[in-house]
Amino acid sequence: MRTHFRHHDLLRLFVEIARHPSFSEAAEAMNMTKGATSYQIKTLEADLGIALFRRTTRGVTLTGEGLKPLAACQTRYEEIEADLRALRGMSSQTLTVGVSTYFAARWLSPRLMSFMQRYPNVQLRIQPMIQFSDREMHDVDLAIRWGNGNWDDGAVTPFMPMPTYPVGNSEAARQVDRLGMNRAISRFTLLRDRDDSNAWSAWLSAAGLPQQSRRDVLIVPDPNVRVQAVIDGQGIALMDDLLKDELDDTKLFRLSEVELSDYGYFLVRPHRTPASETARVFSDWIQDEV
Repeated sequence: MRTHFRHHDLLRLFVEIARHPSFSEAAEAMNMTKGATSYQIKTLEADLGIALFRRTTRGVTLTGEGLKPLAACQTRYEEIEADLRALRGMSSQTLTVGVSTYFAARWLSPRLMSFMQRYPNVQLRIQPMIQFSDREMHDVDLAIRWGNGNWDDGAVTPFMPMPTYPVGNSEAARQVDRLGMNRAISRFTLLRDRDDSNAWSAWLSAAGLPQQSRRDVLIVPDPNVRVQAVIDGQGIALMDDLLKDELDDTKLFRLSEVELSDYGYFLVRPHRTPASETARVFSDWIQDEV
């Protein structure tokens, strides 16, 4: 007698849980309790006869056996979701674009009307993002992301090169003028956008300066908050020419001519998101706007 697999609903749950580093975060994202999440996974593991996750004190990681059903299920569920969107007439008519409020306010927002006038049938949704984490990327069709483009979580397309360089307030600029950047930088708190950012390390190498081993590094993920922190004298940051107004008004000062020329803004289509005509239209439009 043929035995049928009974827990397809738990496979779908497994795919969602695998996006998170812990059952606690997965439970919060799905409005479940941690106990219910753990129980569902244990039930699925018992039915499959394999361990899907390895439990550690810091969270959970997929086992080698767990990676196989994840790859198989993830691909099929993404295909199903794409087919359902097509059936509802959504795949070619709606587009969610993730973007930082910094970039949206300083560059994108003034140009959106031209896109809406050119493509009136496209329903465009701008989704504010800060960390561009897996969780945030899960909810968008495209993201506009700042950095050097070295990401492996999606298809990356460069569209607006914009080198980054260090900026500070007037007091920071006076210290650089008096001491030189080589001596002054050791006195500053370096503001970063995330824990694993290597932008400052790359800039120090490009400037021929020693790497900083000090611990007073401040993580400020939101670029708008980071700009204000620099103005308020909380440290110096690597920023770009979207700060033109603050530079012109002498609220901020460029502290060095050395820059990271490979930095800028990139379009990122998450791997889970199939290429669509709407995404192509937006990509072509935004590249024409540069």
